Amino acid sequence: MDHSNYVIDPMISAKTIAARVEALAKEITATFRGTDKLIVIGLLRGSFVFIADLVRELDLPVEVDFLETSSYGDSMESSREVRILKDLRGEIEGRDILVVEDIVDTGHTLHHVLNLLKSRGPRRMEVCALLDKPSRREVEVDTTWIGFEIPDKFVVGYGIDYAQRNRNLDHIGIVRFIGDQTDHPDKG
Repeated sequence: MDHSNYVIDPMISAKTIAARVEALAKEITATFRGTDKLIVIGLLRGSFVFIADLVRELDLPVEVDFLETSSYGDSMESSREVRILKDLRGEIEGRDILVVEDIVDTGHTLHHVLNLLKSRGPRRMEVCALLDKPSRREVEVDTTWIGFEIPDKFVVGYGIDYAQRNRNLDHIGIVRFIGDQTDHPDKG
């Protein structure tokens, strides 16, 4: 794949992200104050950087676990099947859980994951997403906390990739394809 056909325009700086993560952590800490242990569940792979920063700011006893999903199906249909590629290692029944997502786009993946997790009987479940693209929503999902609401742009950085590249950027940037006027929708 040719990766020289795009540039990345800065959108959200590392400093702005760090300040927002700190603010989110304070709200999450206040909400879950008194829990014996908060199980923070990250949706791989895009959430791993966000989770690492977020849990270090939480003033709570935490356990971290991960789910990895894959969406597939006919792109002409609005409904999508979601497969679980990596399931949780631990039990969540009767526990307080925080689901952490990098970006909420159409909502299909997060909707499926939340239904799956609800079926396992957590005591309390809240959701924190770094980015939200409400203009792309096809399925409504309840997110307790949103880091940033963004327009319908293809973004990378801070854990979010384009063809497995650019996850290591310390900021969020918009991918701009050189000489290409077509939209490149984000996955989601």
